[in-house]
Amino acid sequence: MTRDEIVAAIDEEIGRLEKVRALLQDSGSTKFLASGSLSGVRKKRQLSPEARKRIADAQKRRWAKQKKQTSATATK
Repeated sequence: MTRDEIVAAIDEEIGRLEKVRALLQDSGSTKFLASGSLSGVRKKRQLSPEARKRIADAQKRRWAKQKKQTSATATK
């Protein structure tokens, strides 16, 4: 490929990308932003107190198990 062919291919790709950008800006972007898929905004999850307690208890059990394993290997 010659330098002129490469530049022509790049110009064609830039033209295609500009068309796609214009289409997204004009019509499609409001649909994506309204659904929240591109806006990056997520709703905060609400956990019940019971669910938070179950999660906390499970994590404490994992920490205790890890601590037990590390203390057992440290004494050997």
